[in-house]
Amino acid sequence: MKNTIRVERAIKDITQQDLAVAVGVSRQTINSIEAARYVPSTVLALKIARYFGKTVDEIFTLEEED
Repeated sequence: MKNTIRVERAIKDITQQDLAVAVGVSRQTINSIEAARYVPSTVLALKIARYFGKTVDEIFTLEEED
């Protein structure tokens, strides 16, 4: 699953740690999601999308192999 979290963070000028605190997870979790090593739960995906003022579909995209 691809995502635009890194881009969204750059737009808001926040760190992985800032986002992690805002959505209640560790910085390592955000890092793993950005690197597509971890697929977030529905609740976490919704929290991330809400933080950026976007829909889940605008942040996360399924790839062919997903």
